[in-house]
Amino acid sequence: MYYIKDYREGDKFSGVYLCKQKQILKSKAGKTYYSLMLQDKTGAVDGKIWDLTNAINNFEELDYISCEGFVTSYQGNLQINISRVRVADEGEFDPADYIPTTKKDRGQMLGEINQYVQSVTNPYLSKLLKMFFVEDQKFVKAFSENSAAKSVHHGFWGGLLEHTLSVTNMCQYYAEHYPVINRDLLIAAALFHDIGKIEEFTKFPKNDYSDEGQLLGHIYIGASKVDAAASSIPGFPEKLKTELIHCILAHHGKLEFGSPKVPALVEAMALHMADNTDAKLQTMTEMFEKAGDNMGWLGFSRVLDSNVRQTSREE
Repeated sequence: MYYIKDYREGDKFSGVYLCKQKQILKSKAGKTYYSLMLQDKTGAVDGKIWDLTNAINNFEELDYISCEGFVTSYQGNLQINISRVRVADEGEFDPADYIPTTKKDRGQMLGEINQYVQSVTNPYLSKLLKMFFVEDQKFVKAFSENSAAKSVHHGFWGGLLEHTLSVTNMCQYYAEHYPVINRDLLIAAALFHDIGKIEEFTKFPKNDYSDEGQLLGHIYIGASKVDAAASSIPGFPEKLKTELIHCILAHHGKLEFGSPKVPALVEAMALHMADNTDAKLQTMTEMFEKAGDNMGWLGFSRVLDSNVRQTSREE
């Protein structure tokens, strides 16, 4: 199989790919065309079917499709102009080839998460963390397999685990260098901050927003779960619970970015900065991986609020 990450502008595009999205649109001239998002485990690429000829057989979103076309470029990103499509037959593909997956070892990452859980000495936060990350194996499985986003960053199998560990590692650094930080509170908040994404997104291969995700969002979902679990622990200090939930509610930093509250505690500020750092740098990493050898400007990114390009390389 030829993977999406290996294609370059000018290549002939041919193979079986997951049709992640399909839109039927009209051009300014009133001509109907299809806009697709094709996916395999190495990434996704924008596809266009400009001419709806007899070579374009009927297919639907989330079908595995056999397609042919040519790789072009639009605004610095690869795009596929597709000339032939049919639904792939059973046996022509292995579904495992179409789920984008973390490049890191999930078992090792879970081990590091567990080390952080065991390192928390506050008895109430320790009990709360173990309720999720040690005692609830169904939660651990979902946490280790879910993505952290639909498409922006860590939108792959194991992405939530990878992102959470990265954020927690940064929070550990902050706690070591700024004694004003309550280390146990910050580590607990880092581990819990995105657990609502388990319910915010549907499972692969769809990996889209669920009804709960659309109506409530992962911040509310996660904060509610932590609130309920902490309330079930006898004697859990109310002030500590409120501070932990505040960190979760404020981790996007600003109201316009989806946070119900802005950071009012130093731990909440540290968590927000760690989360934002990992999200932005991973977004750039994924953009550069998709760009391949393209060293030019890649176009304006709404997430980064900037036009970006890769750093020049020494000859």
